[in-house]
Amino acid sequence: MLSVEEALAAILARIPVLGTERVDVIAALGRVLAEPIVSRREIPPWPNSSMDGYALRAADTGPGLALTVVGRVEAGGLPSRVLGRGEAMRIFTGAPLPEGADTVVPQEDVDAGEGRIALRGSTDLAAYVRPRGEDVRVGDRVLGPGRRLTAAEIGLLATLGYGQVRVYRRPRVAILSTGNELADLGTEPGPGQIPNTNSYTLMAQVIETGGEPISLGVARDRLESIEERLRAARDADVLVSSAGVSVGELDLVREALIRAGAELHLWQVSMRPGKPVTFGSMGGRPVFGLPGNPVSAMVTFELFVRPALLKMTGCERLQRPRVQARALAPVTNPGARRGYLRVQLERTDAGLGARLTGEQGSAILRSMVAADGLAVVPPDTEVPAGGYLEVIVLRELPS
Repeated sequence: MLSVEEALAAILARIPVLGTERVDVIAALGRVLAEPIVSRREIPPWPNSSMDGYALRAADTGPGLALTVVGRVEAGGLPSRVLGRGEAMRIFTGAPLPEGADTVVPQEDVDAGEGRIALRGSTDLAAYVRPRGEDVRVGDRVLGPGRRLTAAEIGLLATLGYGQVRVYRRPRVAILSTGNELADLGTEPGPGQIPNTNSYTLMAQVIETGGEPISLGVARDRLESIEERLRAARDADVLVSSAGVSVGELDLVREALIRAGAELHLWQVSMRPGKPVTFGSMGGRPVFGLPGNPVSAMVTFELFVRPALLKMTGCERLQRPRVQARALAPVTNPGARRGYLRVQLERTDAGLGARLTGEQGSAILRSMVAADGLAVVPPDTEVPAGGYLEVIVLRELPS
């Protein structure tokens, strides 16, 4: 069996990067940028006030000094004239600084009268002034390809006048579940049946990763049925199936993949949960066969499919962050395979702590619901309380 690292390297070596498309800037949220963004503007375009107050010359300030107010300038307007010695101009946050002024005194630091202000003290040069180009200058490279765009980047793009940007295409991911025992959503499980969980968790994971899921439904444990559904994925960029990849009499997915024209590159990885993982290529498209137990399917998606999809979208970061956490209770991983155990994380006086979410069976979906991360535990290992665990972070760390 391959190690997780060997399997992932073999997978990523065969993953292509998809093409690009130009989209409206708001539609680019969550997408991966495919072009460098160079500023075409100075931001701010002129010196402006960061406070409501009075624009004046720093040399004219001092306790008890009085200045003549010669006008006002609001955000969206322009100063009426150049400011001279002994003069001030009423100014509001975001308004351009009048020529001749070099500082702003907040309104609460002056005594205002009819057409005049008395200063309560001195002020520093450029106080409460945002200089031209403080944020961005013309020609600055502000964003690079491979960056996933958040609300902050969308705001910056709009500020710089980018109505559209080029992003990598979202991968279309076909999802197939197999098994005679599966009852799909909207139907009540009959005798001997269980709900179809994997189609929906895997589609949700695809969406979270930035892809577009395509449901192929449920195929019964018949070779012809599975092969027919596999061939229906011809319009997808990636195919992900669950169940039917182990060594049982009804584990038919690998054979169906071969009959559908797939070339298989690996099978079985030394990990738990999730040992029976298949990866191959069919018509130049990546194909993943994941285990059928819900936790196994989710964990193997996290470790193998998610990085592959991120690479396809041009993303520069393929891996989730990892942290060191102290075990708050003993954590045991028996057997010869590395464990990826579901843990909750919490802040303690000694730093970040981790505890198992409960029973770690590969069919216990609530162990994933409660998990903040996956503790990576070597084979045949017991980590005592207080010992350190490496944890793959699945969600925002607790504050």
